[in-house]
Amino acid sequence: MHLVVVHNSNSSGENSSDSLLLLAFSGGLVTDAVVGRISEYYGLHRDNLTFAIPEEWKRAGGVSNQGVLFYDGKVPLLQHRYAPSSKSWYVISDGRFFAQTDLQLLYETIARINSDVVVVDVEPCLKAGCEKVLTDSHKNLVGIRLLYADVVQPAPIPSDWPHHLFIRSSIISRLFKDGTLPATFSEFLNGCRSISANITGIGIGGLTLDLNTEQGLLSMLPGGLGRKANSQSNYPANEKWIHNNDISISADARLFGKIAFGRNVTIGANAIIAGPAVIADGANIADKAVIRNCIIGPGVSVPAGCVLQNRVIVASSRIASQFCDAVSKNVSRNLQDGSSFLSRYRMWPIFSYARCIKRIADIIIATSVLVVFVPILPFVALAVKLGSQGPVFFKDMRQGLHGKPFACLKFRTMLVGADAMQEKLRALNEADGPQFVISDDPRMSRVGRFLRETYIDEIPQFLSILLGHMSVVGPRPSPESENVLCPFWRDARLSVRPGLTGLWQVCRTRQPMKDFQEWIHYDIEYVRNLSIGLDLWICWQTAKKMFVNFVRQF
Repeated sequence: MHLVVVHNSNSSGENSSDSLLLLAFSGGLVTDAVVGRISEYYGLHRDNLTFAIPEEWKRAGGVSNQGVLFYDGKVPLLQHRYAPSSKSWYVISDGRFFAQTDLQLLYETIARINSDVVVVDVEPCLKAGCEKVLTDSHKNLVGIRLLYADVVQPAPIPSDWPHHLFIRSSIISRLFKDGTLPATFSEFLNGCRSISANITGIGIGGLTLDLNTEQGLLSMLPGGLGRKANSQSNYPANEKWIHNNDISISADARLFGKIAFGRNVTIGANAIIAGPAVIADGANIADKAVIRNCIIGPGVSVPAGCVLQNRVIVASSRIASQFCDAVSKNVSRNLQDGSSFLSRYRMWPIFSYARCIKRIADIIIATSVLVVFVPILPFVALAVKLGSQGPVFFKDMRQGLHGKPFACLKFRTMLVGADAMQEKLRALNEADGPQFVISDDPRMSRVGRFLRETYIDEIPQFLSILLGHMSVVGPRPSPESENVLCPFWRDARLSVRPGLTGLWQVCRTRQPMKDFQEWIHYDIEYVRNLSIGLDLWICWQTAKKMFVNFVRQF
């Protein structure tokens, strides 16, 4: 049995009409999105997942009673819905937070703990990809540890309700004699002590969304909005919009992405709405207003020409005048031409060097190189084939501009089965980041070593440059498994096409335990300072390095 409780303590002093937590659970489209996202995340049927919500939050015509318990005072535990067993758990989660973690890791950890009650807090600092600063007793820096997997560790018992409580079903009747949940967490702990229940606290890596904040509530939308297009609508039933019949949308309005409309909604002329978004009952979006990734509450009127982005508006009075200014022209232009408004990445004007001239130069250079090397490519392919068993080319999926995957093609330089050998050689890895680098790599063939030292193995990548997947100069093309380790670095480096060479390749020092930090630093520096002068300097440094390496082979 899993119970998600919106505690009265969470709503204390926040019962006014502009409470975001109230909007999240008092019924309507937003509640449907939140409840749907939570149910989908836990993978539970609604019969095994119940939401306990304060009775005063119930609205006429609000959320369905299925799977929702409106309580007044204390929360009844619905004891008839669980099977008392020493091996089963009654799970209680704090409804204010959507705490995401590796559920398999969590359940495996809980199963190994021999306690009556397990208190679980999800901590972002324990999530894979985070860096932990290590200090000594005098607060002096000892080192920095990068977490490559989610971590579980003992944690102190908190003073308020944790993200999750795991209670053995066998002690429920003794712990909650009146069949209700105590009003405060301190009362719950006192109850555990009164029956001598063993309590263990753990912290586990993950992400938490506070549903009483704009950022937390908006983050629930992408996965929480269902996909159901009304076949009777005048709009294409392509699962792109979600709406009812009783709305008025101007023929000049532009809609993008998944949008949930309530009843009696009005959308004015030349208004732009980009999903995910929720436009609740009775909302009025005036002419030329721009809405992107927003929740517009019931009865809210958005003024003409107003720009709202990443906002939750529960009352018309909350729309400040600074949102209705000339910014709308820029946002409207981006959305009117059908382009996605990618605030995650750095963007350049269409006719800038980074977006136009650089691409033209890539096409010219790639075409020239391929024409020059076409006569020798068959001989290189033959050498690779005769040098060792296996295919001539090595193909691997990498992430390109804005994370779009593409097949990166190179001449094969390693023996067949190199991936399996890598795990056996993991202890010899000389790189501190996600890369695998060892001197005199035994996985490399004799022909492959020559091709790699002379950079001939990378000639096929000029095909990727010609197709627009890569550029001559840019960050190193990396797979998704490497990019996810550092989100901010990922978003910066994916703002441009990956390159055959780059700033990190010509500036790295290869100092022990610094390579990954240098990789991040130089990728960000390149995106920040991208210019024709920087690209030419990188090309010159690369040419010198290639010449020296080629001469060394003889």
